[in-house]
Amino acid sequence: MVGAGHTGLAISRVLTEHSIDHVVLERHEVANSWRRERWDSLRLLTPNWQSRLPGYPYRGKDPDGFMTMPEIAAHISGFAAATSAPVRTHTTVTSVRRIDGGYHVVTDKGEMRCRSVALASGSANIPYVPEVRQGAPERIESVTPFDYRNPERLPSGGVLVVGASATGVQLADEIQRSGRQVTLSVGEHVRLPRMYRGRDVLWWMETSGVWKQRYDEIDDIERARRLPSPQLIGTQERATLDLNVLRAAGIEIVGRLATIRDGCALFSGGLANQFALADLKMQRLLDSFDAWARDSALDVEVSPPERFEATHAPVSPRLSLDLRRGEIRSIVWATGFRPDYRWLEVPVVNPKGELRHDGGVVREAPGMYAIGLPVLRRRRSSFILGAEDDARDLVGHLARFLSDGARPT
Repeated sequence: MVGAGHTGLAISRVLTEHSIDHVVLERHEVANSWRRERWDSLRLLTPNWQSRLPGYPYRGKDPDGFMTMPEIAAHISGFAAATSAPVRTHTTVTSVRRIDGGYHVVTDKGEMRCRSVALASGSANIPYVPEVRQGAPERIESVTPFDYRNPERLPSGGVLVVGASATGVQLADEIQRSGRQVTLSVGEHVRLPRMYRGRDVLWWMETSGVWKQRYDEIDDIERARRLPSPQLIGTQERATLDLNVLRAAGIEIVGRLATIRDGCALFSGGLANQFALADLKMQRLLDSFDAWARDSALDVEVSPPERFEATHAPVSPRLSLDLRRGEIRSIVWATGFRPDYRWLEVPVVNPKGELRHDGGVVREAPGMYAIGLPVLRRRRSSFILGAEDDARDLVGHLARFLSDGARPT
């Protein structure tokens, strides 16, 4: 197992239940990404009661709250200790390649052979920054969510935040509150209210079955896996953070960053269409919740159906911004993440750096599996509560692989 985050530890727990010998290799400490690769104020998007792992539910006093990063790191570390997971920390995998009968794994602490390898290193190892970054003037500081810790570490002056998924809207809101003027560049996005009919929107996603939909039931699985994360934030007030809220806070909304030419950022038009599409998709989802509540006779247990104000597009959004004039002093690239498979010497990665797999089964490399990627086996696969079902499916396949011999069909 490569990676001792929540997904790697979930598979470890299920492997132990099947009495399958294994080892979990971790380059730093258990739950490393939660400890080292997040900004100071970040909280989980999912309520605490959804932070359950195999045989290890949330045991705190605030099930409807949202864990801080130190809290989630402690939660995952507690799971590792409770399950006696065979983790080797501070062991960096530098190479994995095919050999007869399995795989040869090289680490900075030695080498080993194994019949099967599971990749649990995550989907957010490297921030994705578009090539247009190269056109930004050198005097403007560029940071990614891995670099960002808090607004005080940014230069004084205006900030351009590129990207309006969960990360982008959260950072835009925090930076604006620090007194810096924020311009937010918005492309495709997923709008959701934090609360719907008196329940957390992710309660609806889980209980109505939307999150349980399998990958092989989705018409366009590749598009589903590329969708940006929903515009949500975890706060004690369980507040909604959408573009209307950000505009009311004084943030300037512009279109998708198309390019930077001669020091000038150029934004696409069509914001109104982007907003209308996001609003339409949100309403269709909420309508499906309403239909499920009626069919399940739960209408009496929740509040009446709600309708939300449409996203207001600026009357005349600016289409360009001269980055040489000093209005913008820093750019935050909240443009997504990608996995890092540079150590994987098996030809199973496409030119975009994405692993080719079928629900986590890497069919081109028998005995290789992956977990923790977006919509891996279900829509909830990349969330903590999605790890158990995916782990059980994959370990079931792995157990059959081992029992059938080293080279099954």
